Amino acid sequence: MALDQSFVGRSYPPTDPYEVGREKIREFAEAVGDANAAYTDPEAAKAFGHPDVIAPPTFVFAITFKAAGQVIEDPQLGLDYSRVVHGDQKFAYTRPVRAGDRLSVTTSIEAIKSMAGNDILDIRGEVHDEAGEHVVTAWTKLVARAAEEA
Repeated sequence: MALDQSFVGRSYPPTDPYEVGREKIREFAEAVGDANAAYTDPEAAKAFGHPDVIAPPTFVFAITFKAAGQVIEDPQLGLDYSRVVHGDQKFAYTRPVRAGDRLSVTTSIEAIKSMAGNDILDIRGEVHDEAGEHVVTAWTKLVARAAEEA
């Protein structure tokens, strides 16, 4: 059953702040194999003009995807998550994520499309710091595969 187009434009409440820690950034950088010193060494980050270590660009996915759970778990939307695959991800940064940031995400449904029986859901996450300043926008595309014929 196709997802309801009337959900396009629906926004969900901002998440509680997520405090970005140096150790989380270091662990993430190691996990993705990025040895950039700005991710692990405060002095190196300062040499690049940052007040503290910064996070790799894809670090924010963990925060924004958790926030997207509000959409995924919305019973009115009716998304069958057991049929979902991750279709795409992109980010538009105003500034890097830094250690010590307290970030909140406001999630909204940007588009719903049906193609070959599959539902394609575009979710936008607007990430702001504690002062309300924009840090990054993240777009997540989810594809709910069509049910198999019996």
